[in-house]
Amino acid sequence: MRNILIIGAGKSTSALVRYLQEKSNSEDLYLKIGDISLENAQKIANNHPNSEAFVLDVFDKSSREEAVKASDIVISMVPARFHIKVAKACLKFGKDLITPSYVSEEMWDLEEKVKEKGLVFMNEIGVDPGIDHMSAMRVIDRIRDEGGKVISFESFTGGLVAPESDTNLWNYKFTWNPRNVVVAGQGGAAEFIQEGQYKYIPYHRLFRRTEFLDIEDFGRFEALANRDSLKYRPIYGLEDVQTIYRGTLRRVGFSRAWNLFVRLGLTDDSFQMHDSENMSYRDFINAFLPYSPTDSVELKTRYNLKIDQDDIMWEKLEELDLFNPHKKIGIKHATPAQALQKILEEKWTLEPEDKDMIVMYHKFGYELNGEKKQIDSTMAYIGENQTYTAMAKTVGLPVAMAALRVLNKEIVTPGVHRPIAKDVYDPILNELEEYGVRFNEKQVKYVGYNPNNVQG
Repeated sequence: MRNILIIGAGKSTSALVRYLQEKSNSEDLYLKIGDISLENAQKIANNHPNSEAFVLDVFDKSSREEAVKASDIVISMVPARFHIKVAKACLKFGKDLITPSYVSEEMWDLEEKVKEKGLVFMNEIGVDPGIDHMSAMRVIDRIRDEGGKVISFESFTGGLVAPESDTNLWNYKFTWNPRNVVVAGQGGAAEFIQEGQYKYIPYHRLFRRTEFLDIEDFGRFEALANRDSLKYRPIYGLEDVQTIYRGTLRRVGFSRAWNLFVRLGLTDDSFQMHDSENMSYRDFINAFLPYSPTDSVELKTRYNLKIDQDDIMWEKLEELDLFNPHKKIGIKHATPAQALQKILEEKWTLEPEDKDMIVMYHKFGYELNGEKKQIDSTMAYIGENQTYTAMAKTVGLPVAMAALRVLNKEIVTPGVHRPIAKDVYDPILNELEEYGVRFNEKQVKYVGYNPNNVQG
């Protein structure tokens, strides 16, 4: 049998393992699932006869290399910064590699050696990055094949709670790494181009510069800019495009409320707080407010953030139990962001019966035969349950599909890759449709940049 090594048994691994297990007899596959936690690996393996769970510490060079050497192909599902350790082992023993993560500079540095060995290192083949690349390139290539020229491209993705599980005023629950949500947008201004002009949104303004978007059957969303949209110009061959803008989707009203945290300083991750383990939630909020011998924490919060008592923003804050004097942060030397994450996880963790949702929206503006046109392409996908979530499936399925195609020599071009070539994205997108991941395209009137659709 052909051995597939899967390193990492996190939440997004469940769907890719199930896919490969279902193909294991017909494709002659044997899965070896390694994780620092044997329990996690065993849970993912699920006692399948063509699967084996074992302990693998990605930091242990000897066991890492031994596992890679014994495999026919490697799928790395560890945190992105650790892929390079797996990649170097794959290079040493001549094994193809699949990851869902952004290509790091260290990974690009291996490009020539990967080509010399005739290997395929396919990266960015999850959902975002991944399905976003593939679905965008399919339309961009089609426009070019018809003789058109792309003049604007906007792309937005959101990991959200499904409508039937949307039970709080924020219309949000954590469907992925909570820390990434809390510190999103920090570390530099959002950069993009609109109508030929470079635009920048610094972090303190990010959550008040949003765009409204409507997705059929799912209602209205707001989009806030990702940090660096400009790097996608050369990736997609859009160096001359007049607008390129990538962003994150949330339900309308989320960003305005989140901006209250930003204004207070609660999302700051640059310093540690004294005695944070003994702080109550109320103490934590009060630490960022001026001293008053008479005013309550609630009154000071409303006054400093200029929130009326009957404002929905105030209800959103109260819903989080932020002013509870008894609940403790319980984290030593916590940064404000870590303390806020602890509070939010209590309220925004998915319940066992909850379902998540992935939404994606592309807008393509183009010229064809002297006429400006626009295509809007949308996708909404709801998860099955807490194991096979929408996030796990939209990350794991394309990873598994790519791995099988590389193993079967259907993807053979050596090098470090993203899934932007037609021979890669077309068959994978077609197969994803069989699993319900499909895009709805509409030809609409070209509108370009619409300032009436932007708040802030």
